[in-house]
Amino acid sequence: MDFVKESWQRKYQAVQNDEVPWTPLAKPIEESRIVLVTTGGVHLKSDTPFDMSDSNGDPSFRMIPSQAKPEELMITHDYYDHRDADQDLNLVFPWQILHGLVEEGILGSLSDQFISFMGHIDGPLIDTLVRETAISASERIQQMQADIALLVPS
Repeated sequence: MDFVKESWQRKYQAVQNDEVPWTPLAKPIEESRIVLVTTGGVHLKSDTPFDMSDSNGDPSFRMIPSQAKPEELMITHDYYDHRDADQDLNLVFPWQILHGLVEEGILGSLSDQFISFMGHIDGPLIDTLVRETAISASERIQQMQADIALLVPS
């Protein structure tokens, strides 16, 4: 695995984007609706797993009910060591922690659905992610009327 990691790191070039809009929070966090977005490859066991056969990754995303139970979820992602996250998904998908913060009154509410990507996207699939998938995911977030998107990289 170290050989793959080192090989990938030598040729990796991050995508630069200076056009991401900043939107200040319009209301207090305790009144805000939160959507969770992860790149951890988390999905419902009943969903189609992320495609690990393409070395460029899988630019699609999965919708996960915010009320999902731990036994309903799994990780499909070959590009990071998720042994610890397999034991506690909150490391890459902190949905149970968010529920606790809502119960304590620290956060307002959670969206009905959360979004999960498989974070390894490379080559020609970067364009697909930027021009199609990310737009589709952002439209879903707008439909959920989320005030805050909590982005959790893996």
